[in-house]
Amino acid sequence: MDLGIKGKRALVLASSRGLGLGIAEALAAEGANVLLCGRSSDVLKTNCAGINARGHGQADWLEADLTDEEFVSTVSSAVESRFGGLDILVNNSGGPVPGSTEDMTPEKLQTYFLSMVSRLITLTNHFLPGMKQQKWGRIVTVASSGVIEPISGLALSNTLRPALAGWSKSLANEVGTHGITSNLLLPGSILTSRLDDLDGAAAERTGKSLEDIRRDKESRIPVGRYGTVAEFAATAAFLCSAHASYITGSMIRCDGGANQSV
Repeated sequence: MDLGIKGKRALVLASSRGLGLGIAEALAAEGANVLLCGRSSDVLKTNCAGINARGHGQADWLEADLTDEEFVSTVSSAVESRFGGLDILVNNSGGPVPGSTEDMTPEKLQTYFLSMVSRLITLTNHFLPGMKQQKWGRIVTVASSGVIEPISGLALSNTLRPALAGWSKSLANEVGTHGITSNLLLPGSILTSRLDDLDGAAAERTGKSLEDIRRDKESRIPVGRYGTVAEFAATAAFLCSAHASYITGSMIRCDGGANQSV
């Protein structure tokens, strides 16, 4: 299927690795021109070279840190100078440190709220006028399956990610008549280095081996395995497509059926 986004201008946050990189690659494979954004210039440069060598959409990169006070102005200026505007925004951020509710200090709450919630909302607001003017826009925000079913040992994530759900739905209600969609994409257990870290932390916390942790988790996923970045990225790319114009205000799960709610 041609997703109808050839030549569209896309920004993917936190795309130096993992889910963000996978989404950037999927969008570029459909002919979109993608700006990758992250903290490691060397990694980003290598990622862009790989995307450009495949010869579909073009990729460029920008070193920027979500925790930086100048993040929004840095990114918005780069998008304007290189693209002249934006059609697709993929809001993505690194996850917070594992821990319990008692580990949630005011300092941690403030730091992660800025990088996981506030900066995403502020950046989105910057690009909305242009999307409204062109009567077309796609906003996909990557959160976590913990928005629906809190994940043990991830109290900070369980607390902050749901804020994005309320915001994304409110945004969808406000901008739908302008041809702009806003959706929340919820990954389950997708094979990334972040998942390696979380499984390792669970093994240390419980005294179990890493292999036992993974076998136990996979046994509770209806499809019987972890997901791949490519599977997740394909879902994101469709939500960014011309064909997804009637999907908005939704929370889309990509978790192999692991979440037990309807």
